[in-house]
Amino acid sequence: MRIAVTGRTGQLVQSLLAQAEIAGVTVIPVGRPELDLARPESVRQALAATKPDCIVNAAAYTAVDKAEAEPDLAMRINGEGAGDVASTAAALGVPLVQISTDYVFDGLAPRPWLESDPTGPLSSYGRSKLAGEEAVMASGADWTILRTAWVYSPYGANFVKTMLRLAESRDEIGVVSDQLGSPTSAPDLAEAIIALAKALVARPGDAALRGIFHAAGMGEASWADLAEAVFAASAALGGSSARVMRIATIDYPTPARRPANSRLDGSLLAARHGLRLPPWQDSVQICVATLLAPSRS
Repeated sequence: MRIAVTGRTGQLVQSLLAQAEIAGVTVIPVGRPELDLARPESVRQALAATKPDCIVNAAAYTAVDKAEAEPDLAMRINGEGAGDVASTAAALGVPLVQISTDYVFDGLAPRPWLESDPTGPLSSYGRSKLAGEEAVMASGADWTILRTAWVYSPYGANFVKTMLRLAESRDEIGVVSDQLGSPTSAPDLAEAIIALAKALVARPGDAALRGIFHAAGMGEASWADLAEAVFAASAALGGSSARVMRIATIDYPTPARRPANSRLDGSLLAARHGLRLPPWQDSVQICVATLLAPSRS
C-alpha cells in the first residue's frame, strides 16, 4: 500500500516514515518545491506522480502566532490548500486523511471536546484549519478528518524538545498551568493514521469508518504538568531538568489566543476503528528516552 503524505520535514511526516516499514506500507513524502500548498497548480501533478492508494494531508502553516500577521497566507495553505489536496484525492479516486487541530474550538467546554461539538476558533490559525475542514468536506473526496492536539516527538521543533533545551541553562522555567490539553506523541499518531488508512482502502464503502475523529493521547495535562513529566523522565535518565514555576496564561501573552481547554475525546475513533492512543505519560517517557539516547547526541 502506498500512502502519499504532504510535507517532508514535519514531525508527523518523519513519524510516518519511521512507522512505515513496521506497518508494511510505503510512505511517500511530497513537499516543496514539487508540492506547495500556496501554489494550487503544483498540487495535483505532484500527488498524482506518487500513484497513491491513500493521501494524508499533513502539510500546514503551523506558526500559530505568526499567522496573526499573515492570515491570508495561513488561509491559502491551511484552507484553500487543503481543498486542493482533497480535490486531487477525489480526481484520483483515493481516500484522504486530513489532519486538523484542537484550535478549531473556543476552549470553553467544561469537558473534553466531542466531534459533534460546535466549533469556534479563537485565532487566524484556528480559522484557517477550520476552513480546511470545510473545504475537504465540500470537495467530493472520500475524506476522513483527524483532529489532534499538543503534538510532540523526537523530530522537529516542539514543546518537549524546547523544555529539555531550556533546562540545560535554567534552574526554573515558567510554564502555563491554566490551559488543559491532550499531549499527543507524533509516533503514536502516525501508527493510528496508517491503521486508519489501511481500513479506508480495504473498506471503501463503509461510511462508519469515515467522518471527523479525534486522535490524541489518553488523559489530560496542563502545559506545566507536561513540563514536569518531561523533567522527571529526563532526570531519571541522568538528563537535564528544572523546577516548573506555574504561571497563568495572562502572564505569558502571545499574539494568538489559545483555547483554555484543548482536551479531545477519542471515544469515537476507538468505537469505529478500534484505535486508542496510549496514555500521554507513557509516550512522553519514550520520547525523552529517545531524545537522550547516545545515538542522538
